[in-house]
Amino acid sequence: MWALLALTLAAVVAPALVQAQTPADPTGATYGTKKDVAVADANAPTLAEVMDTVGHNKVAINMVWTLITGFLVMFMQAGFAMVETGFTRAKNASHTMSMNFMVYPLGMFGYWVCGYALQMGGLGAMATLGGGAPLAHEFTINLFGKPFGLFGLEGFFLSGNAYDTGVYTLFLFQMVFMDTTVTIPTGAMAERWKWTAFCIYALFMSMVVYPLFANWVWGAGWLASLGANFGLGHGHVDFAGSSVVHMVGGVAALAGAIVIGPRIGKFNKDGSANAIVGHDIPMAIVGTFILAFGWFGFNPGSTLSGGDFRMAIVATNTMLAGTGGALTAMLFVMFKFGKPDPSMMVNGLLAGLVAITAPCAFVSAPIAMLIGAISGVLVVLAVFFIERTLKIDDPVGAIAVHGVNGAFGVLCVGLFADGSYGDGWNGVPGTVKGLFYGDASQLFAQLIGITTCFVFVFAAFYTFFKVCDKVVGNRVSAEVEIEGLDMDEMGALAYPDFVMK
Repeated sequence: MWALLALTLAAVVAPALVQAQTPADPTGATYGTKKDVAVADANAPTLAEVMDTVGHNKVAINMVWTLITGFLVMFMQAGFAMVETGFTRAKNASHTMSMNFMVYPLGMFGYWVCGYALQMGGLGAMATLGGGAPLAHEFTINLFGKPFGLFGLEGFFLSGNAYDTGVYTLFLFQMVFMDTTVTIPTGAMAERWKWTAFCIYALFMSMVVYPLFANWVWGAGWLASLGANFGLGHGHVDFAGSSVVHMVGGVAALAGAIVIGPRIGKFNKDGSANAIVGHDIPMAIVGTFILAFGWFGFNPGSTLSGGDFRMAIVATNTMLAGTGGALTAMLFVMFKFGKPDPSMMVNGLLAGLVAITAPCAFVSAPIAMLIGAISGVLVVLAVFFIERTLKIDDPVGAIAVHGVNGAFGVLCVGLFADGSYGDGWNGVPGTVKGLFYGDASQLFAQLIGITTCFVFVFAAFYTFFKVCDKVVGNRVSAEVEIEGLDMDEMGALAYPDFVMK
């Protein structure tokens, strides 16, 4: 009877115990630092021992879940590499693949130095990831009588108070999200980007631009506080990164593609566009499957909790939206041109995944399919508009997939969030509701986030690429571009036994 009572009480009390627990020593020791919980008598555990064991296991489950989903997101880097390389020409395959490889170590290095600290250094306790992460120093300014968080000030080099299991877990998970952002412009600027300029860009994104915007949304910054400070819904809500990851990457790609200019032969003198066909469509399709698989870490992993049953809804909504995007992209292209285009089917599926990333936890299955279906048509229209109207050369459609549909996904939270989830999100009581479910203010918060993302990221990267062009040059010479970047930039051909085109 006593054991049954103890287990029952532990199940109720332990979560609260984990939330309230403070580090046991000055180094920040928490549940996550222990190998196991000591029990004096295994046949007759005390109530305190049972509670401690349950709390320890709860934190361990959350940490393992977050780490495993982070591993899945890291594998998405292989998917990006295959998609972008397949959509570009064989003479640039080593260069394109190498960019997608090196954004991982370059991005991780920059994020370790200062990116994580700027993003998450002011967040405070992360109860699900160790009982209480010790970073809680946010740089704020006061406007309109309210605090506006701008960036964190703790956690540089993962040292000091950051030497903590919860912080390390969150670092790994957030790092692979950041790395996804860094890799997006490599597709839009492929086949003419100088290697040195690319390396400098990767550090700038991982150390400065991505961490700042991510702080404003996910790190206790001012966009997240729009609800608590000004009554705008729950503040800017982005469950897994439609704006923080995808729109940031897409807008950076837009700025870079404008500054670097189109590939030689892309546009005729009258402004009409020529198709420059990728060398390996099967590679791109396989890469898309890898990305779709990795998205099961991207979105469900953003619960940061192995005990949050909402992960099932998030995962299924993710899958459904990708399906809707692929189907409508295929049907729309067949309607316009008579035959499906594999590249548009690929980008349709990816557009659906991007668009559902922000609202995936807040909508039902029919709405998820609707969001994906809209995004599939939207990406096709955006690709043609960017190429034919704006005269911007984007070899893989990164701006349309990630930028346009990233913004659309954030907007969907403000429209379709149905009030079934999100109680207390960003410190605001009640669940998240969009315009169609009674809260117009949430839509305003989403629009503010979209506008801020575009203005801040475009201004930062347009300036960066202009300065970089003056200092080291963004673009290879015309001779190198015509010959192919593999040998001149990388010193190795991807396909040495074949004639390159």
